[in-house]
Amino acid sequence: MKILNKYKKLALLSAVVLLGSCTGDEPLKDSQLDLSTPPKTALDNWIDTNYLLPYNINVQYKWNPNAVDNNRFLYPPIQAKVQPVLEIVQKIWLESYKAVAGPNFVKNIAPREFVLVGGVNLNTTGTITLGLAEGGKRITFFETDNVDKKNRANIKRFLRTIQHEYIHILNQTKPFDEKSMATITPTGYSSAWYNTSDAVALEEGFLTAYAKSNINEDFAETAATILVSSKAEYAAILAAIVSPAARASIKSKEAIVVKYYKDAFNIDLYKLRDEAEKNTNDVINN
Repeated sequence: MKILNKYKKLALLSAVVLLGSCTGDEPLKDSQLDLSTPPKTALDNWIDTNYLLPYNINVQYKWNPNAVDNNRFLYPPIQAKVQPVLEIVQKIWLESYKAVAGPNFVKNIAPREFVLVGGVNLNTTGTITLGLAEGGKRITFFETDNVDKKNRANIKRFLRTIQHEYIHILNQTKPFDEKSMATITPTGYSSAWYNTSDAVALEEGFLTAYAKSNINEDFAETAATILVSSKAEYAAILAAIVSPAARASIKSKEAIVVKYYKDAFNIDLYKLRDEAEKNTNDVINN
């Protein structure tokens, strides 16, 4: 007990000494954290004018580790590529919907944020994720550093991201006829879709191998393939299919997609495709 009392006295004395050291006359130093809002750059102002103000879409191009999967080797885009990439999306996606569906269509039904990532999003299966739509509010674009506005195949591959992911957002607003879609190729869906090539998938009644993953992706891939292809390109895809049954299956899915756009949003999908093709040519030739 005496030993304990001795330690108690020492602890009390130490507390007094520490308290005394905190009551000195030296003033507290100001915080070294810079809490001021950084000035907007010319790029920031361009994004505000072309995306935030007219469509309420924020664009995140400065690195934010909370916006991406930190378990993957991802990095921010080259800043010089940001505006050219956004101009492509603006011309081919935004302006096409504006011309066919009206000026407020995307404004009313839109992702509220784009996240741009410079590098490739490689999956453990060996596949590559070109884009993600999260809760209908955010779309992430990968490989923005690799976009080449003079290369038609490159542009169409990149634009497939926004066309595909936006279709998911439309489906969240108004569901498509899943029951009818499910009856066309019911046994063709597989979680191991990546083991099938696009060429083989076509002969099974799917426009891409990824369309085999589930009905929702099948619908989105069918619509996206139409929207990133010209009328002649899409006709050539169908003409190359050997199996009459597979071709008929794809045509049945196409009919469901076309009906959905018309019934749900009063949009002629073929007019939207033609407008997107015209705008794609404008991007490539200018």
